[in-house]
Amino acid sequence: MTDTWTGIAAEFLHLYPRGKRLLAVAGADAERSRRAADDLAAALVAAGHPVERAHTADGDDSALRAEVVAPFRADGPDGTVLVVSGPASLLSEDTRGLWNFTLWQLAGDEQPHSVASALVDVTDPEHPTRRFADYCALPAAFGA
Repeated sequence: MTDTWTGIAAEFLHLYPRGKRLLAVAGADAERSRRAADDLAAALVAAGHPVERAHTADGDDSALRAEVVAPFRADGPDGTVLVVSGPASLLSEDTRGLWNFTLWQLAGDEQPHSVASALVDVTDPEHPTRRFADYCALPAAFGA
């Protein structure tokens, strides 16, 4: 586990200290987001919080709501964090309201997602780095 994941876990737990919490880890590459989410989940567990993990390869909105989010909200233990990984569609206009916190993982020169709570560069997965984007520098045609 790296300082990057420990720091993001601490930030999330500071902002959302209790209750059932939902966290999305998305990116241009859904499979790459799986590893980032696993690493973040490990940091949350190391901080003493129970975690449930889910992954969606296609980010289907209705399936995500019906098969993952609704059951967690209805039956998930209080105090648990649900960490869901998947494609960019996890942060679409239709799904971004599901999450308490969102993480966008990118590599190299990939564009950040402007609605993400945190950005992490996973070009080197063994040494991820937190990024802070200057959204004023994005081209006018760039959309969230």
